[in-house]
Amino acid sequence: MSHDEPIKTGSAQEMARVQAAEARILPATATDPKSVKVQKSTGQGMDIEWKDGHKSHYTFAWLRDACPCATCNEERDASGRKIGAPPKPKPGALPMYKDPVRPTEISPIGKYAINFHWNDGHSSGIYSWEFLRRECPCVECRNGTQH
Repeated sequence: MSHDEPIKTGSAQEMARVQAAEARILPATATDPKSVKVQKSTGQGMDIEWKDGHKSHYTFAWLRDACPCATCNEERDASGRKIGAPPKPKPGALPMYKDPVRPTEISPIGKYAINFHWNDGHSSGIYSWEFLRRECPCVECRNGTQH
């Protein structure tokens, strides 16, 4: 491991999935956005058109549930929840109204990522363009027919 590679931790199953995904080499045009549109005022989510022509749509709920920070990764590992899937309610918990998830602030992180400050107070996730493309929730990507 070189000094500039991040240290990765997690369950053996999650680490195997991450390593398999990372072994799949994506061309630079697949992880470089041509345009990014965050529809904060309408609450519609974020649309990315990639330089290879692929288009991805991410709802704000999906983005919040896919947060790549260490705390959210640990919670997903412990619960078995997949990236982008909503958390399961605790057994016996009464359903409570929650405001729809939305970003209160959006910030670019260099030329490689984006960060959201969410209305629930969470803000530690850095969504790299590579992460967003690898986890693209569109039907083609989920079925393995895109990339």
